[in-house]
Amino acid sequence: MYGDGFGGGYEAPVKVGERYRVRIESLGKGGDGIAKIKGFVIFVPNTQVGDEVEIVINSVKRKFAFAEVI
Repeated sequence: MYGDGFGGGYEAPVKVGERYRVRIESLGKGGDGIAKIKGFVIFVPNTQVGDEVEIVINSVKRKFAFAEVI
């Protein structure tokens, strides 16, 4: 059963180990590239704005995730 977004807490739209093709939209304070999947922020180190890269999700937090280029 899908969560309706009420009472069950928020679930990120990505999971550890999943792969995606993304475009880096901006850079974070630490210099990591930022991509978004369904509006969810993904930090991708060693990328620049405009890069189109394939990533794998390494870690998922409540409001963002970390990934690496593969």
